[in-house]
This record gives sequence, structure tokens and C-alpha cells, in this order.
Amino acid sequence: MVMDDPDGATPLNPDELEGLKFPHIETRDELDQLEQQNIQEGYNWLARQRKYKDFISEDFLKALHEKLFGAVWSWAGQFRHSEKSIGIDPVHIPVELRNLLDDVKFWVENKTFSREEFAARFHHRLVKIHPFPNGNGRHARIMTDVILEKVLGVAPVNWGATPLEKDGEHRQNYIQALRAADNNDYRQLLEFISN
Repeated sequence: MVMDDPDGATPLNPDELEGLKFPHIETRDELDQLEQQNIQEGYNWLARQRKYKDFISEDFLKALHEKLFGAVWSWAGQFRHSEKSIGIDPVHIPVELRNLLDDVKFWVENKTFSREEFAARFHHRLVKIHPFPNGNGRHARIMTDVILEKVLGVAPVNWGATPLEKDGEHRQNYIQALRAADNNDYRQLLEFISN
């Protein structure tokens, strides 16, 4: 498979590429189309979701990833085991994710942040943990919107008309905003979310 990854995308290692359920896929564009179809199926699942009462849980977070990417990747919904150019050491994923979800529950209960600040902080931390081999940005954006809508009862974020999976100015602004947030500067990410 020819993988022409956009800037900021997490490259997959050979073991992870083995998890592709469609060996005829040869290009990033073909993979993007296949994943987008699966993501739509994930949205359909989410719209029918009645099983989960706790959307701020590891179980739901993993189930959402599996529904978004499980038709494409055999490892969907499972934490990564490999080092990446972004993300924490994979052995720390369960603990850091638990810390994040505990913080989110506190933020929700105590109304700590505005809608935009909540979205920026949660989204950034989930991306920074980078729990899965692939799809972390898309999963984090959808997970952010799920919590905003289903837990806080507010509107989801407008992530922009241009898909963030494609190279371009919109994606570059998003990547720059995430990198600034790595240094506890959320201004660019808040501006990105507020547009």
C-alpha cells in the first residue's frame, strides 16, 4: 500500500498495516474513502445508541473507535502497543486515559469550563494520549462532540467545512493549534473551535 500521509498524520507500522481488512487498498485516498464510509456507519450507530449511560468511560471510548473504524481495521477499539511520533508511551495509555476521564467527570460536575474551553482541553488531551494506532484525531473530535451533546446538552463543535484529513491551510491551522496546546497555550485551539 502506498501511504502518502498528510502532515501530522500518524504513520502505521507493518504490524498495524496487517490489520487492514481490505488488502486491495493501495493508496491513502482509497483508505480515506473506506474509512469515511465506516465513520458514517459509526455515526449511524451513535444515533441509535441507548446502551451506554456513561459516555465518559473507557468502555464507550473504545466502543466508539471500534464502530468508527472496525469495518476497516482488525485492531479498531484496541489501544496501540507501538511508539508513535505523537502520543505517550503506550504502557501509560490506560492510566493517562483514566486520569483524563476522571478530570472530565469533575469538569462536568463542577461546570469548570465554558463549552469551547471544555472542547479544546478534552480534545487536546485525548489527541495527546493518542490511544489507538490510527484515527485518533477523528475519534477525538467525534468523542468531544458526543460529550458536548449527550452529557452537557450543548451544540457540537464546528470543526470546519474542509475535512481535517486532507492537507491544506485548515489542517495546518488545526495542527498548529494542537502543538501550541502542547505548551498549555489553548488560544489558537479555542479560536479554531470558535470559528
